[in-house]
Amino acid sequence: MQFALPPRSPHLLPHARSSRLPIYRRKQLKTVALFGIAILSLLFICSRLSSSSSTSVATPTGTTGVVIVTLLDRENFSDSYLNKIVANREDYAKRHGYTNFFATVSDYKDAVGDAPKSWALVPAIRHAIASHPRSAYFFHLSSHALIMNPSKPLKSHLLEKSRLESLTLKDVPVVPPDSIIKTFSHLKENDIDLIVTQDKEDVSPGSFVLKNGEFARFFLDVWFDPLFRSYNFAKAEIHGLDHIMQWHPTILARTALVPQRTLNAYSKDSTGASSDGTYQDGDFVIRFPGCDDTKGRDCVQELEPYYKLWLRKTKTD
Repeated sequence: MQFALPPRSPHLLPHARSSRLPIYRRKQLKTVALFGIAILSLLFICSRLSSSSSTSVATPTGTTGVVIVTLLDRENFSDSYLNKIVANREDYAKRHGYTNFFATVSDYKDAVGDAPKSWALVPAIRHAIASHPRSAYFFHLSSHALIMNPSKPLKSHLLEKSRLESLTLKDVPVVPPDSIIKTFSHLKENDIDLIVTQDKEDVSPGSFVLKNGEFARFFLDVWFDPLFRSYNFAKAEIHGLDHIMQWHPTILARTALVPQRTLNAYSKDSTGASSDGTYQDGDFVIRFPGCDDTKGRDCVQELEPYYKLWLRKTKTD
């Protein structure tokens, strides 16, 4: 970088001894210029490193930190049943200043195509992110589930740095019981964009938390790839998630597996819970997986006693 200097006049500083001053000043200016360039370069590099080190979106002032995403099947369940689910989510959101996003399975028929309708949860979450682009976290919870401990904010229960790092399961098989692919042992809170649990056999996406950002969009695009939807996995999107968690290290490197009861406890009538995955009083969430497609089970009947228990809790909290 060069700096323009005034032309030297023969009438100024006529003595040879005085000619040292412009040289000295030029050296000073050059030093200052180089120092300024170094500072600007350092600031630029720091800003680039900062922007690339985390792809998550900060929560701006005046926006909610958490959006609860619930996908409702209005074609197969009565308004009476679904209204109980909605009331449960609305109570929890109101307590903690969160936002609800209710979607309907039928809204995503075109996106899902010929694949099982359970795949609709992926475009529903993408829809929620597009509708609330400035929110920091998206908490997907199946419509066959209740939040049973409404006094627990998601932040202190799961998202705070020390809490999340203490819960993260490290160096364990991704797909139980004996997957050769294991979770990373060095994960820290700022590495984590996806928080999910396992049950006895699979990664269990009926309840999970996804941090907004570039990773979220990448993850949802990979999961919803047409190849996986057309592959005829026995458990559709569940086995699709099992696959990408094991064979896409970019995704596994940003994922925390946490104990099942932290986020996704199963009811006593649900098969497949992990060894410590069945609901106990005080747990955050109870889910009823399989209540809609297992012979001899009924979602409405299974939900009712827990819904009444939840109502009593809301009156005492």
